[in-house]
Amino acid sequence: MAHLIRHKLTNKLTNAAHSVSNKSQAKVSGVFARLGFQAATDEEGLGFAECDDLDYDYRQGMQMDVLQAGDDYGPLGGEGGPEAGDSRYQRDATGTGPLKSAGSVDEDKPKITSWEAGWNVTNAIQGMFVLGLPYAILHGGYLGLFLIIFAAVVCCYTGKILIACLYEENEDGVLVRVRDSYVDVANACCAPRFPALGGHVVNVAQIIELVMTCILYVVVSGNLMYNSFPGLPVSQKAWSVVATAALLPCAFLKNLKAVSKFSLLCTVAHVIINVLVIAYCLSRAREWAWEKVKFYIDVKKFPISIGIIVFSYTSQIFLPSLEGNMQRPAEFHCMMEWTHIAACVLKGLFALVAYLTWADTTKEVITDNLPSAIRAVVNIFLVAKALLSYPLPFFAAVEVLEKSLFQDGGRALFPDCYGPGGQLKSWGLGLRVALVVFTLLMAVFVPHFALLMGLTGSLTGAGLCFLLPSLFHLKLQWRNLLWHHVFFDVAIFVIGGICAVSGLIHSIEGLIEAFRYNIQD
Repeated sequence: MAHLIRHKLTNKLTNAAHSVSNKSQAKVSGVFARLGFQAATDEEGLGFAECDDLDYDYRQGMQMDVLQAGDDYGPLGGEGGPEAGDSRYQRDATGTGPLKSAGSVDEDKPKITSWEAGWNVTNAIQGMFVLGLPYAILHGGYLGLFLIIFAAVVCCYTGKILIACLYEENEDGVLVRVRDSYVDVANACCAPRFPALGGHVVNVAQIIELVMTCILYVVVSGNLMYNSFPGLPVSQKAWSVVATAALLPCAFLKNLKAVSKFSLLCTVAHVIINVLVIAYCLSRAREWAWEKVKFYIDVKKFPISIGIIVFSYTSQIFLPSLEGNMQRPAEFHCMMEWTHIAACVLKGLFALVAYLTWADTTKEVITDNLPSAIRAVVNIFLVAKALLSYPLPFFAAVEVLEKSLFQDGGRALFPDCYGPGGQLKSWGLGLRVALVVFTLLMAVFVPHFALLMGLTGSLTGAGLCFLLPSLFHLKLQWRNLLWHHVFFDVAIFVIGGICAVSGLIHSIEGLIEAFRYNIQD
């Protein structure tokens, strides 16, 4: 009897407790509903519990993967393994591999060291276009030298903040790589209203810059050959046609394996050329015209010099891909610093020494000032370097065009230019040939190296190096920025915008003047 009474009391107390619990839950749910939140049902709670179990199993599996990686590569942080300092630069939540998304870096693809990454950046910012820097000093004096230093600092900074836009913090405060390219960053900034607008803008800017780079290689080839053999009855335009004929095989390129074999030879040749030019200038050190270097600027010509200097530092296009292929992404900042410091010192010395040697007679391509005997040898090497460098921007431009117009995941404007077996279709080959011919036509009708370089630097160089990175950084990283970061980004955007507009206007005016009065380089 006592047991029966105790059982009834227990049931009544249990029912009362459940009733109170349900009323309390209803009140709490009502409060959360009025605040805009949805209380979890029993099924949802069960689902959350299952998710917690799965998440626990997933994390345990990831920990085992990390331990296995440590066994394969040695102790963590040791030779060949992930560095401890890389923990804030993970490519996914665990740091064991790249972000698995469309267009991301393949895990099986061999990574590059910081030195190899620095070599690639150095090749990009120490290329042939340093030959136009003494011409920038001609119109800018000491301010031109200051601009070489300033552009190096700003381009280094914008390269870093562009890479910062590839990362977001997860719930543990670890930086995770959630974007893979410049286009991804641009699209993220324009989402959700215009999710593809930013990518289209960046793609257009990239195509313009890459095609203009190809045009400049043809222009400089014709210019160098014409000035190397002035006695021959061949014009600069004719030499450009000859150079383009040698470049037609680029239309058949499927990859850059064949071209990459010559990249080291090109760099070595360029170093030898720079050494020869500087050695000749040093031999005339007693004649240096220090009095010609002043603090005044040519208001009409100096904005063109700004575009020339900015264009010589352009590397932001391929930085996301480069950082994604690095073994230790945390070393990216250090790599950017020493490559830009080295570029700044070498460019400044080269530009100053060359200008001091020839002063007011400095030409757009500095090797044209050399004596005829030395000039012919140096220019032939430069032409070879220009022709071997042409396929790189050409192939990059073709890839951007094909992905944007022909291979955009079913949204392309035109049918795929490749057949089922990966063979290039005839009309696709025709488009590539047309691009080569277009670069020739531009080089023939606008054979002005410095003006074209200034125009490109002002039009796309300033946008890709100054304006867009600072704007994207403000948009995507606003919550994490300190006041001085905001100040730097706004200042770079304003200064970059002023330089871009002024350089663009004066470059166009210079081209109009050159055509009107038939001015030759």
